[in-house]
Amino acid sequence: MENFIVSARKYRPSTFDTVVGQAPITNTLKNAIKSHHLAQAFLFCGPRGVGKTTCARILAKTINCFNITAATEACDTCESCKSFNEGHSLNVYELDAASNNSVEDIRNLVDQVRFAPQLGTHKVYIIDEVHMLSQAAFNAFLKTLEEPPRHAIFILATTEKHKIIPTILSRCQIFDFSRIQVEDIAKHLAVIAKKENITAEPDALHIIAQKADGALRDALSIFDQMVSFSGNNITYKAVIDNLNILDYDYYFKLTTSVLKGSIPEALLLFDEILANGFDGHHFIGGLGEHFRNLLVCKDQSTLQLLEVGSSIRERYQQQANEAPVPFLLTGLSILSKCDSAYKSARNQRLQVELAMMQLCSVNTSAEKKNDEQFEIKPAGPVTASVTPVQQPIIKKEEVKQVAPVQKQPVTSEKKTVIKTGAVSISQFTKPEEKKPANGEVKKTEEKLTETLSNEFSDEQFTSAWDSYAQQVMKQGKMSLANTLSGKKPVLKAGNVIELILDNKAQQEMMETEKTDLLGFLRNELKNSSISLVTIVSKTENTAKPYTPSDRYKHMVKKNPRLDELKQQFDLEIDL
Repeated sequence: MENFIVSARKYRPSTFDTVVGQAPITNTLKNAIKSHHLAQAFLFCGPRGVGKTTCARILAKTINCFNITAATEACDTCESCKSFNEGHSLNVYELDAASNNSVEDIRNLVDQVRFAPQLGTHKVYIIDEVHMLSQAAFNAFLKTLEEPPRHAIFILATTEKHKIIPTILSRCQIFDFSRIQVEDIAKHLAVIAKKENITAEPDALHIIAQKADGALRDALSIFDQMVSFSGNNITYKAVIDNLNILDYDYYFKLTTSVLKGSIPEALLLFDEILANGFDGHHFIGGLGEHFRNLLVCKDQSTLQLLEVGSSIRERYQQQANEAPVPFLLTGLSILSKCDSAYKSARNQRLQVELAMMQLCSVNTSAEKKNDEQFEIKPAGPVTASVTPVQQPIIKKEEVKQVAPVQKQPVTSEKKTVIKTGAVSISQFTKPEEKKPANGEVKKTEEKLTETLSNEFSDEQFTSAWDSYAQQVMKQGKMSLANTLSGKKPVLKAGNVIELILDNKAQQEMMETEKTDLLGFLRNELKNSSISLVTIVSKTENTAKPYTPSDRYKHMVKKNPRLDELKQQFDLEIDL
């Protein structure tokens, strides 16, 4: 049985010109070799399968070639190139940092750097997955990376640039590899298919390229898988069946149903998609991509953003002419919300079906709205015209009659109502308020005077004061509640409340609360003449209490309720 070599290895690029989709980087490296401006260290970073390690090997092979071509490529005929192609070159040293990430591994590498190359001019050290090195290994590598021997060149490759410490990054020339375009991958697959005598449909190769997500190695692996599945004839149908990809045809059919506003067709089509084993979340994402592609086809300048085959591109252009831009924008908004809420929804199928029904209603509601804008419907019986009213011509005889005008009471019988449509002017006219008679006004004033000058007893005043203190305590104003309950107000002549306080802080607090307190007391006691006067007591020059007993007596003077609390709970003073 003949040994099979996967396409990713068999067709691995061996020169800069055969590298796919990285022309800016390969041109820069070729110019550096040609002008002898090679850096001492390179960092190749980017996603998987874009050619980082491949470019590192081509660079190592080219700089040691004895007969570099005019296009700055290795000759593949000299002794150095042959040893490299056969895999036993002594000038290229590759280290996998994923499995050799300790300080000892870096020390062994540093010890080898001192020796000059036996064949060629440079010794190249390629460290793959360099972000896997430990912190100590990075630190051990710093000095050698900054000042290596003249013959040593380091090429570091990584997929996670952010994990490399800044001191390593500052010592390297950094090359960022980009994802390979779908069109470039499809062309490369077509070349390989031709070399292998395989017939492949262009749409099938585009699907493989899209599935690879910018990684050429993944695309070649999928290509080998499809050759094993369908033999030497790769069709679009075989690719979508094998890779479990939802066919474009479903999206075109569903969009047609949505544009017609047919909810039953859309729901039945979605049920068929679920029956074929596809996930609803995957379907919503694909439909959003379909709407985006239709929007892209609306303008020739953005048509290049459509990464599909030629036959499918024509179908997109045809359906884009039928779908208006507002409908596509609203549909994208609905699908985006459904995509976000899908994972958290309990009934995920209903979530997608609701989005389908909303999409079907978008175009229908837009048409209905447009029809209503141009359709005139009578709103009701019209008793007067809305045309501008001309001022009437008044004769002299009429002026004489109108001169002695007196205000007449408006009666409901003579009230005219002018309607325009279904809205009447009377709806916006305020009814005249009925003025009370003189006798009723006097009665109201007497009743108000009696209510605001009600007499009250000391017990009623104390009860109202305590009620306000409890209300303040429920509101969380503990300092104010303690002041109100701890100080005994004195009611003097003229309903003046005198409150003696300990300090100015309490006085400022009471002045702030004065309005609410008086409003409460006046309302409770039915008397508007109640007023409040706060006085700060003059403190006597007494000795400062030092013992616990003196401190307790001093506290009781400020708050007599403290002694009640001590007796109620049978507390003792800690001496």
